[in-house]
Amino acid sequence: MAKKPLDKDLRKFTGLSAASADVARQLTYPALALLFLGAVALYAAVVVGDAPMAAYVIVGAFIAGYLALNIGANDVANNVGPAVGSKAITLTAALVIAAVCEAAGAILAGGDVVETISKGIITPPAAMEAADFILLMMAALFAAAVWVNLATVLGAPVSTTHAIVGGVIGSGVAAAGPAVVAWPTMGGIVASWVISPVMGGVVAAALLAAIKWLILFREDRVAAARRWVPALVALMSGVFVLYMGMKGLRQVWSPSPMLMYGAAVVAFFGSWALARPWVARRSIGMENRRKHISKLFVLPLIFAAALLSFAHGANDVANAVGPLAAIVAAAQSGLAAPGDVTLPLWILVIGALGISLGLALFGPRVIRTVGEQITKIDPMRAYCVALSAAMTVLVASALGLPVSSTHIAIGGVFGVGLLREVLTNKGVRRRNGGNPRPPRLDGSMKAALKAQKRENRRLVRRRHIWGIAAAWVVTVPAAAVLSGLMYLGLALVVGQVQGG
Repeated sequence: MAKKPLDKDLRKFTGLSAASADVARQLTYPALALLFLGAVALYAAVVVGDAPMAAYVIVGAFIAGYLALNIGANDVANNVGPAVGSKAITLTAALVIAAVCEAAGAILAGGDVVETISKGIITPPAAMEAADFILLMMAALFAAAVWVNLATVLGAPVSTTHAIVGGVIGSGVAAAGPAVVAWPTMGGIVASWVISPVMGGVVAAALLAAIKWLILFREDRVAAARRWVPALVALMSGVFVLYMGMKGLRQVWSPSPMLMYGAAVVAFFGSWALARPWVARRSIGMENRRKHISKLFVLPLIFAAALLSFAHGANDVANAVGPLAAIVAAAQSGLAAPGDVTLPLWILVIGALGISLGLALFGPRVIRTVGEQITKIDPMRAYCVALSAAMTVLVASALGLPVSSTHIAIGGVFGVGLLREVLTNKGVRRRNGGNPRPPRLDGSMKAALKAQKRENRRLVRRRHIWGIAAAWVVTVPAAAVLSGLMYLGLALVVGQVQGG
């Protein structure tokens, strides 16, 4: 039956309205970001007043705000992407939870000493002037922001820590030569390219394999879930108490190891006692299907995403505003190598608000990449990714291994996807009698081709593996080259202004 003209007109009008709304978002979001950066510059001007080198600090605050926006747009996706991809929470809810927790972590527990950013990566020569050091840090900030911005546009999750490290190295070499770089630090970063994703993937896959063996491969999955889900929730609680003590709250709370481990044990048994009746109530009348069992992991997953976001805000806010703190310290002391470089509250506020706003405006693209485009995620797999992120950081810290939380989370997503792929294809081969090339089924070529297609199907999109890995490897050198060029440009402009 032919479509009525009115139906066609309504469909065209609906499509036009959707396109108009998309264009409006594309114009509105950058405008809001520019408005925020203008407010940051004004805020910095009010705070510094007529202090020495106030203009440098104001420009540095503007660039730091830009980097904070991009960290929120890119880096936070690793904490909430699996939860969104598993449909445990909506994208809007994830943005709200992550934004609040990131800001809280940055402001309440982000007062870290940024020795690594200001002095651990490079050692400024004694003859370097404070103005040159400030230009060096400005170039590093801007280069890291531009690179992370580009990665976000492409939908590639990258390590902002590596971006800022590459930026400091590039501008440091341009300013004073390669001798100023602490090359052992770079060795640890290169090692983390391999260590972080491999450890994250192995731990996440091991957790998923344990869940499959203990619950999903049992005849009565509901009974197995009542027995083991409380224990898994308790494990997550104990791990996150240690994680928050060692990472999330380390700037404001430094408990003894005995106290920290004791708190983890209390959290383990306390959450186990609370989770048992909760799981028992939730499982009443539950069907003996994986989809229904997986729903028991939704609430723990939401808590995990919130805690990871809090810890990320506490730790990674220094990536955005650490160089700004170094700029302020150099401007106040007049030295290229100031003593203690701390993060004042007004600087932390810039980082916290910038990360939260960047996540809200530009984060969905990378969140969808992490949660939906690499492999299919459900709450059970997302729980394994979240728990593996915390466990891997704890193990790596105990062993003294350099790791990146971004790389760990992405490695965990790939790990659960590859395990699922192996088990699924193994099941197809077993059903086909172990023959890698299944014969025709009842003489039907179509059925045989269908069976072979099922056998060889890939549940992890390989193109994302190589694309993300390439972005990781390129991050440090790309940020370094950009930063070196920017430093030379800034030095030339400032020299001409001063000479004129």
